[in-house]
Amino acid sequence: MSGLLLDPWFYAAAIPAVILVGLSKGGFGGAVGFVGVPLMALTMPPVQAAAILLPILCLMDIVSVWTWWGVYDRKMLVDMMPGAVIGIGLGWLTAALVTEEAVRLIVGAVAIIFVLRWLYLQFRHGSDHAAEPNRVAAAIWGTVAGFTSFVAHVGGPPFQVYALPIRLDPKVLSGTAAIFFAATNALKLIPYFALGQFDTANLTASAVLMPLAPLSTIAGAWLVRRMRPEIFYPFTYATVAVVALKLLWDGIAGLL
Repeated sequence: MSGLLLDPWFYAAAIPAVILVGLSKGGFGGAVGFVGVPLMALTMPPVQAAAILLPILCLMDIVSVWTWWGVYDRKMLVDMMPGAVIGIGLGWLTAALVTEEAVRLIVGAVAIIFVLRWLYLQFRHGSDHAAEPNRVAAAIWGTVAGFTSFVAHVGGPPFQVYALPIRLDPKVLSGTAAIFFAATNALKLIPYFALGQFDTANLTASAVLMPLAPLSTIAGAWLVRRMRPEIFYPFTYATVAVVALKLLWDGIAGLL
């Protein structure tokens, strides 16, 4: 582990990864936080990267919830959280059976379809079209988000598949996402610990990177508060599309 902490390539990958995840946690760019694990995985095994990142995510969640305190959609949380708990449980049960590559491929395909559907609706109904909340859809996508978040830290795209079409105010959406992922990441600590991922080496690496967490999260929230909906939503959908293509690429490459 001392070799990892003395390796400049570790910091070259991990520092940008933590900053990007923090910006995403603050609400800026939504799914761009996905790049955290792949970036860190350039210098270490993906599972170790995910384990190192999880405590940092939890700290970011605390900062994000504090930053957006009182700004959230209660109905969306009530509808999605039971599914997320089920998804985390399924991820724990199948952790040894489901490969990260398969999860990335599935999530990437779903996200691409989601973005194409949004483009179609923009063409047909205009930029102001908003979907109605749906309890069944919320439960399904909450379950998918919980499962993919546990297996590969890729809960953002499934969450956004349900949440973005409703077109909440960007600040409300960011606050709702902050609470949703704070709860799911806190729940993930239990199975990750049970699977032996939190050894001294990984926790030491987490502690070294921790100071970047609050600063980058607050910066993300600062940016969101200054973005108009007509900019925020196209930008967020664009980041989902980029992430989806990366997921598809990684999933296909890993399965070949």
